[in-house]
Amino acid sequence: MRAQSKRYKESAKAVTADKVYTLKEAIAILKKLPQPKFDAAVDLHFNLSVDSKKSDQMVRGTVVLPHGTGKKVRVAVFCKGEHERQAREANADLVGGQELIDKVAAGFLEFDCAIATPEMMKDLSKLGKVLGPRGLMPSPKTGTVTNDIVKAIEDVRKGKVEFRVDKQGGVHLSVGKVSFSEDKLLENASRVIEALNEAKPNSVKGKFVKTLSITANMNPGLRLEA
Repeated sequence: MRAQSKRYKESAKAVTADKVYTLKEAIAILKKLPQPKFDAAVDLHFNLSVDSKKSDQMVRGTVVLPHGTGKKVRVAVFCKGEHERQAREANADLVGGQELIDKVAAGFLEFDCAIATPEMMKDLSKLGKVLGPRGLMPSPKTGTVTNDIVKAIEDVRKGKVEFRVDKQGGVHLSVGKVSFSEDKLLENASRVIEALNEAKPNSVKGKFVKTLSITANMNPGLRLEA
């Protein structure tokens, strides 16, 4: 087991392990904890009462964070012709058709979001085993398969992020950086919690969110009211 740092132990003293905090209380505490030398990400961790093996209990969607994630998002756009010009003018980081698909197939994955036009999906589907597990496969449900390339890129730049339940029933999503003000973190986190609850499948009865916590990189988590 990895030894805990002196800074982590100091942080742990400020957190009551079995206490359930309000979101506002938790964010205030996180901001006051001793921080690492980098601008740590603040994440929400949900444990949902779903069976991810059942198609009618799949939880997936997008949410626009009012204040973004604080992270520069590298956008790859798979398209051809006129759409390539539009994507470049919208400042996409990577743009291309079959040549970009071949590059990814060869192991290139230096991007955080993938957008594709509908005509590209037949060829792009061959990369499902590469992009799918990393949450990078474009989908009409998340607005990343579209002919409106410019709007899709703008949405991502504004703070649009995707969430998807994993095999263990968990959803993990960044809501900003420790350097954000308490108000900005509160607004971002509140919007994510709202979007997650709105995504509750009709087939799930009773309590949807079993547990919820908020963490900052390299610091202990705080349990939240779910």
